[in-house]
Amino acid sequence: MIVRKRRTREHVIADLAVNYVERQVLLCGYTAERIAFDYGYDLFLFTFDPSGQPEHGEIRVQAKATDKVTKGDYGSRLTVRVSRAHVAHWVCDKWPVVLVLYDAQNDAAYWVDVKHYFNELRGFNIFAAGQTITVNIPRQNVFDVSAVEQLAAAKNQLMRENG
Repeated sequence: MIVRKRRTREHVIADLAVNYVERQVLLCGYTAERIAFDYGYDLFLFTFDPSGQPEHGEIRVQAKATDKVTKGDYGSRLTVRVSRAHVAHWVCDKWPVVLVLYDAQNDAAYWVDVKHYFNELRGFNIFAAGQTITVNIPRQNVFDVSAVEQLAAAKNQLMRENG
């Protein structure tokens, strides 16, 4: 018997994670463009003003999915491991980068602004880090419509500041 490739649970929940993010974005009236070749991003989000005109800039998203959320700090934070190469790429990006952790068992997601997170992380040295880095996501950072609106406002502020 020939063993064929299978669609694993990991593949299913990865797609669910991206779909979850897309839904929150679409509920805001924005668009989410899937990235076909994953080099550290799954989606680019594009926002529109109240009259429907496209706004400048974009928000980049990397979605991670799990069936078993790992909790840190007595449950106040969720942890996810990411590659050092991705972190190095994200912190140098000119656009906002968001890491979204999708909890497949509870159909919920949590987020962190990657550049802000690493800029505020005391003593972090990417050159001294291992091949993977643990990111702590505050449990109150629920990824929903209000989070998308908050991210859009932050992106727009960045555009105003940097022209």
